[in-house]
Amino acid sequence: MACSSFTAPGLAQEVSADDEGDTTLSTDPDDSVIIVTATRRAQDVQDIPIAVTAVSPQQLENQGVDNIQEVTSVAPSFTSSQAQIASGSVVLRIRGVGTTSNNIGFESAVGIFIDGAYQSRPGVALTEFVDIERVEVLRGPQGTLFGRNTSAGALNITTARPDVSEFEGFVNASYGNFDEISVQGAVNVPIVEDTLAFRLTGAYRERDGFITLVDGNGTPFDDSNDVDQYLVRGQLGWDTESGIRGRLIVDYSKSESSCCSPIELYQTPLVPAGAFAAVGLGPTGGNGQPLVSNNPFGQDEFREALDNRVASANFAPIADIDNYGATTEIEFPISSNADLIFIGSYRKFESMETYDSDFTALDVFDVDLIDLDLETFTAELRLQGEALDGRLNYIIGGYFSDETIDQSVTFALGEDYGEQVGALLFPATMGALGPNPLTVFTGVDPAGTNVTNRFQQEAQSYSIFTNNSFEIVDGLELTLGARYSWEDKEGSFDQTEANNQICPATVGAIGAGVVPEALVPAFIGLGCFGFTAPADLPEAAVLPLVRTFEDTFNDEELIYTARLGYAFAAPVNIYASFTHGYKSGGINLDTTAAVGGADPTFESEEVDAYEIGIKSRFLDNAVTLNIAGFHQEFENFQVLEFTGTAFQTFNVPVAETTGVEIESVIRPNSELTFNASATILDARYPDDCAGDLTDVVTIVSLCGNDLTNAANVVAIFGGLWEKPINPSTEFFLSGQIRLEGDQRTSTQAIVPPDAAAIAAAGSLQAAVDAAPLIIGDVQTGQEFINLRAGLRFADGAYSIEGFVNNLTDNVVRGVTFNTTLRGSGAANSRSAFSLQPRTYGVAVRAKF
Repeated sequence: MACSSFTAPGLAQEVSADDEGDTTLSTDPDDSVIIVTATRRAQDVQDIPIAVTAVSPQQLENQGVDNIQEVTSVAPSFTSSQAQIASGSVVLRIRGVGTTSNNIGFESAVGIFIDGAYQSRPGVALTEFVDIERVEVLRGPQGTLFGRNTSAGALNITTARPDVSEFEGFVNASYGNFDEISVQGAVNVPIVEDTLAFRLTGAYRERDGFITLVDGNGTPFDDSNDVDQYLVRGQLGWDTESGIRGRLIVDYSKSESSCCSPIELYQTPLVPAGAFAAVGLGPTGGNGQPLVSNNPFGQDEFREALDNRVASANFAPIADIDNYGATTEIEFPISSNADLIFIGSYRKFESMETYDSDFTALDVFDVDLIDLDLETFTAELRLQGEALDGRLNYIIGGYFSDETIDQSVTFALGEDYGEQVGALLFPATMGALGPNPLTVFTGVDPAGTNVTNRFQQEAQSYSIFTNNSFEIVDGLELTLGARYSWEDKEGSFDQTEANNQICPATVGAIGAGVVPEALVPAFIGLGCFGFTAPADLPEAAVLPLVRTFEDTFNDEELIYTARLGYAFAAPVNIYASFTHGYKSGGINLDTTAAVGGADPTFESEEVDAYEIGIKSRFLDNAVTLNIAGFHQEFENFQVLEFTGTAFQTFNVPVAETTGVEIESVIRPNSELTFNASATILDARYPDDCAGDLTDVVTIVSLCGNDLTNAANVVAIFGGLWEKPINPSTEFFLSGQIRLEGDQRTSTQAIVPPDAAAIAAAGSLQAAVDAAPLIIGDVQTGQEFINLRAGLRFADGAYSIEGFVNNLTDNVVRGVTFNTTLRGSGAANSRSAFSLQPRTYGVAVRAKF
């Protein structure tokens, strides 16, 4: 049956379950329930003893949610950010916890499951949200029930399944600013009535970029951060008289975008000091650089730079992604109270990307090509059912996944690289070495240097699991769950092509003693720049030079949970839980991972999570109020940081998050619905976060600071007014505001002290205490307002509506970082990746 539910932002879809377990919509608050599958069985969200936010298709439409990153607009505990790589730099966070990553070897701490199938990287799941039945945001570690890597939480996404009884469908079309065109649709066709059906879903979206790219003269030549993508998904669903039911899903998506360009917020002091001019370079290759700030704490200047949405580059980034796969889920009834369920999936993700990696109009350093091939197979088999007259609900199962990564990255040094080095060394040499110091000592011009680095990994994961809920006495339920996981990985880095003469010449010059001793570290770092250096030079035994590697990672862990819930005279439920969660470690697939003989592996991340909560409905179900309090302690917290010249990977011994989550819905009458939710959070590296690693500068420098992109307060307030005009026409108005407190947007809060600073201060801790703050680290609190209004006709069969998202045009930064090769320490240039500005448009919808 074709149905739709019009719900306010922040509310879950209201449905009721019929005797056969299918879901139908209800508009009567007295008998409505919110069905989710967060516990791998259909339950009213108010009855399950976990913190979960359920999101309906109508919510996704009301808030303009096009993909998983934009779920932030309906779930205050969920945040996302993205850097320059369309395929591999998406970071998802729940309760302030996520895995910062620009490294294909890292996996997300927020597990993503689409129709029960694990998506091994967030970038794989960045397809169009269309024909979605619901989205569930499961907060806190979820490893007992969900396959892999859910130390922070999970997104459980369910697409609309084929309806074996009715022909139906829909089509949506919209047009907005930045020339955005979107078309979505689906058609459901029963093939054998009540037994077999086919459902075809499609979506197309195209939008111009919102970042203007300028050359060295300040002349616009292109834009960035655009969208050009489509999705096709076909499903075959069956429901037989014998009780065997299931579906086969096949999908293909294509994305060709210009993702993504950062904006320079703070220019290195080397620019006003004349260092770039002295070597014949303009600030960004000419006189037309974007507005930047010379004030380290100039939040107003940062805001103005972002508002201009102008970035310098010598070419626009390009991303070309193909993503396709198949999922099957089959349910076999083996008795009246037990089912055997199989979910299997295969996915192939291929991307080709290129971008200007120095992020200026100078020709310094480019990523000529990232060629990624990611292949994943998963399988899960579980037995679940009821026993003891329904007092026991049990699940017993096994899980397997196999993943293959093959990534080749070609890096190149441009015509201006030598002069860029001259500008960086100008304060130390006062220009005595000329505009290209590397050439002075080596006789080699670094321009034209290029290498191709290849990273490969084979990873297998195995686990057995069980989850059991037993009603001890009426209303009192105990849940015990466990999963034992094995992780096996084999990874390597080698070079398939290396055209680099500058590094061997630099090493030779150092060995000959012609490079002044004070400049040796800089010459090694710049003459043998890690991304473009030839691997395995003989001198790598004594100098910090790039080395190839082939290594393995193996680990196993018992994940477990215990919950106790009590249902008072309906509808009030309280619960308390403890969960030990886990996220696999692995191999750092980066060129600098084995420099100096370092171990290229990183350790697994573990978490102990405590939670208490209450879920309630009262005033004849007119008010819903849920409150959860939590404390989570992480061990070996996984961190990746970009320093401006290299990516550093390490485990922080201790990280913690503590907070309170509130969700409420108020329905004063049939026309009005209000919602309010908030997350009050303290996500931090404790003062003693380094544990025994008191001599590791990067870790000690984090202690005492907040986690990245973890605002102390996030609140969402919204409302929906649905006013009938006549028996078949309705006016609706939906509005929402999301408020975010201040938050850090880079890994480090201070400039990590170097050896000289530590020696001058007398100790590492004293040097850390005296270290300057990272420039532009804190993003000030912001508000984001979304509005949508329109008319529905023929009992909702047709509608026309207007919308605006981010009404006040708050353009904020999601990730702030040291601009590549634009300074060092406190003198580093700072750039940021901007989130989306104000968008608006009109949409029409039809159902049949």
